[in-house]
Amino acid sequence: MSVRDLKNTLRIFLILAILCNGQLAAQDSLIAVKAESGDGILSLLRKQGIPAYDYFDEFVALNIENLRDSVHLYAGRTYKIPNQKIDTVPVVAEIQKQATEIKKVIGREFKIFGEKHSAVVSQSERLKGAVYYLVSGHGGPDPGAMAKYAGTSIAEDEYAYDITLRLAKELLSHGATVYIIIRDPNDGIRDERILKIDHDEVAYLDKKIPLNQVARLKQRVDIVNKLHSENRGKFQRLIVTHVDSRSKGQNIDVFFYHHEKSKNGKKLAESIHKTFQKKYKKYQPNRTYSGTFQDRTALYLVKRTHPAMTFIEIGNIRNKKDQRRILEPENRQALAKWISEGIILDFESGEIGRIR
Repeated sequence: MSVRDLKNTLRIFLILAILCNGQLAAQDSLIAVKAESGDGILSLLRKQGIPAYDYFDEFVALNIENLRDSVHLYAGRTYKIPNQKIDTVPVVAEIQKQATEIKKVIGREFKIFGEKHSAVVSQSERLKGAVYYLVSGHGGPDPGAMAKYAGTSIAEDEYAYDITLRLAKELLSHGATVYIIIRDPNDGIRDERILKIDHDEVAYLDKKIPLNQVARLKQRVDIVNKLHSENRGKFQRLIVTHVDSRSKGQNIDVFFYHHEKSKNGKKLAESIHKTFQKKYKKYQPNRTYSGTFQDRTALYLVKRTHPAMTFIEIGNIRNKKDQRRILEPENRQALAKWISEGIILDFESGEIGRIR
């Protein structure tokens, strides 16, 4: 069956599902629930006994005008809860199942994102022709910055990796070529607050990550520079993601570094920075965004990698406010989405000459 046939079949399935859902809605109206402080989409659905992952997309579709950045609830507002249709209308469940399978065929499957998140459905081709290298900080024998949350240890590398995977999926959905340089064979995108610490990450092409810090950083530089050479002539960018560690009392915004002599690196960092400023102004109008972008050439990866790049610090893992930013899966998704929008802005505005 061709892709065109699959798409036509999907349309038929979706029309049937809509008709069946319409018949069901006439019999059974949607319930509405008020979101409490601390609620996310997943937790709100679970409180109502709804399979959270199965009904996540339907919830978003029902409430899209009442969501912050398509993923966040507003405390005190009322949200529509999807009806569970599997037991009452089995035919709808079967139609939805078939439609999901067809969507997966039309889209692409990437096992690295984990079973629940493996399907990448195209949103656009806005990044077609662009190549991105994504490096999440630390990994393997080095967990990076550590902190305690609710008596449990949390590690920088796990959260930087989860955000990096979510970013990779966003970029792929817009037609980019993406290389994930630090990889975990079994973690995938995770929707828990506490991400279990392990040490089985490897570098691109299953290379063991060295214990020695300089050797570890050099390995990443060598991998990125080799790939950069292989993709010579293409639009290429590098994004490095870290979580900072400072005093517990220091709350910081997301900020960005670039090479002092890289005009394209500065433009990339500035594009993402502008996107964050815009998002904060829209969603947090009473709070000033204080994150910055600046050159910091002394950093090993900033100084030695060849593609134009930005080095992102997501927040302070030891600060309680910043912990909420990285522990909530919806927040990690929002961060990835905002970064991807800044990357698209950078790509669509073109390169500055041919300088790094």
